[in-house]
Formats: sequence, structure tokens, C-alpha cells
Amino acid sequence: MSSVSADGPDRRQFLLAATSTMGAVGVAAALVPFVDSLNPSADVLAMGNLDVDIGAIVEGQAITVTWRGKPVFIRHRTAAEMTRATAEDQDTLRDPQSDAQRVIRPQWLILVGICTHLGCIPLGQKAGDPRGDFGGWFCPCHGSHYDTSGRIRKGPAPLNLEVPPYVFLSDTTLRIGETTEPTA
Repeated sequence: MSSVSADGPDRRQFLLAATSTMGAVGVAAALVPFVDSLNPSADVLAMGNLDVDIGAIVEGQAITVTWRGKPVFIRHRTAAEMTRATAEDQDTLRDPQSDAQRVIRPQWLILVGICTHLGCIPLGQKAGDPRGDFGGWFCPCHGSHYDTSGRIRKGPAPLNLEVPPYVFLSDTTLRIGETTEPTA
């Protein structure tokens, strides 16, 4: 005859459950720092935003800055460019977007300067560059023409030039990247 003590099987089940629980807690505790290490560091997050002083850019001038390794075109548009961009708001565009959907302030056009066809950098930022049939940008690699709002008008590019997230911090400072104003 075997005798089973009153705490035999119940005690084994308790010890098994307690050991399993402690093992799971240990694994979770070991994984937290590992998973946290996969998040971007503070210096990488800081590179995600770019503050640009636009106070010295005169009307009709365009500059190129680099944000997240991409060229960003910033153009201080003339009254003629703004008029042409709004007059060309048509539903017949390949990638229909009105000029008002692409800008926060009409005189400032901010675009990622990468052709949406094969990733070339279109011409049109410098004074002597060809700007294509619509006065905006021209990608000579395959002949894509963009208008003064960065919308595709002719050629193989399927989409308009991308508008990056941006916000005006003041009349002379533009932040590309984070679209919320910093808290003081």
C-alpha cells in the first residue's frame, strides 16, 4: 500500500506553476532591454527633423536641403507661379491634387525632390535649369514634367512629387519632419 500525503499532488502542481511563472517573468525581464534597444536613439530621432531658416530666400528663389538623406526642394514662389498652379487645378491630372492641398502657405512650396518614376532628382532648382513644359521641374532621365505645384503633367512618372510633413515655426523658420510645434 502506498500512502499519499495530504500535500503531495497539490504541492507539485503549485511548484510547477510557480516555477513556470517565475521563468516567464525572467524571460520577459530579459526581453525588455533587448526590445528597447531596437528603438531609434535620441540622435537618430533628432535627425528626423530639420529646421530651415527661410528668411533669406527671396521671391522666385529655390533652395535644396537634405532631410533623412533625401533632397527637399523649397521654393519661394512668385505671384505668377502661384496663379499658374491654382489655374491648373484640374480633375484631368494623373494624380489629382489641388495646389491648396499641397501647400500650407501659398508662397512656399516644399517637396521631396525625387522623381516618382525611378527615383532621379529632377532639374528646375537652379536658375538655368530646364523646368519642363509646365514651368516646375523636369526629369531628363525619362522625360517627366512637373508643374509649379510639383504635380506630374507629362511623362512616365505615376505620382506627384511628395510633400513631406512640415510646419512653420515662425515667419522665417520651417521645420521639416515633425509636424507639431515644440513645447516650451
